[in-house]
Amino acid sequence: MDERRLVKISKYLSKHLRHRPERLGLVLDEAGWVDVDRLLRAAAAHAFPITRDELDHVVANNDKRRFAFDDTGTRIRASQGHSIDVDLGLPLTPPPPVLYHGTVASALPTIRGEGLKPMDRHAVHLSPDRETATRVGARRGRPVVLTVDAAAMAAAGHGFQVSDNGVWLVDAVPPRFLTLP
Repeated sequence: MDERRLVKISKYLSKHLRHRPERLGLVLDEAGWVDVDRLLRAAAAHAFPITRDELDHVVANNDKRRFAFDDTGTRIRASQGHSIDVDLGLPLTPPPPVLYHGTVASALPTIRGEGLKPMDRHAVHLSPDRETATRVGARRGRPVVLTVDAAAMAAAGHGFQVSDNGVWLVDAVPPRFLTLP
């Protein structure tokens, strides 16, 4: 599959498995899963046919591992980033001492005052390394990388989860746990 098709399918899946399943007539279960065959039929019915081979390729080769199949391979879901109500069933996990968040300079005044909030998502997304945070921040412009004192947050009672694709999730990051440039 060429890179353009992979990206196009990935964006289509993100839109419908994270934000707008109803646009395809899909209903995700409480954990965000949907039947693969139902998804493929719905996509075809809405003029965006995807083959099972293409879907397998996107799940296996998406650089951010945004999607996952269940153990049977018959259901699919987004790994994180939902704006709709789902419970991914991720256990609380002790974080590494430091995590990172990529953003842009125009967001810094608000972050200084309010910290990091999930905005239209269920959780704040944090990266385990600076490089990933830099790539995340670069999606909106020139990236700025913030350092999160995850060890201090955990000691203060904040719960962390880690998604199947390595994204750390937390309800919010108060300003006192951030190091800003």
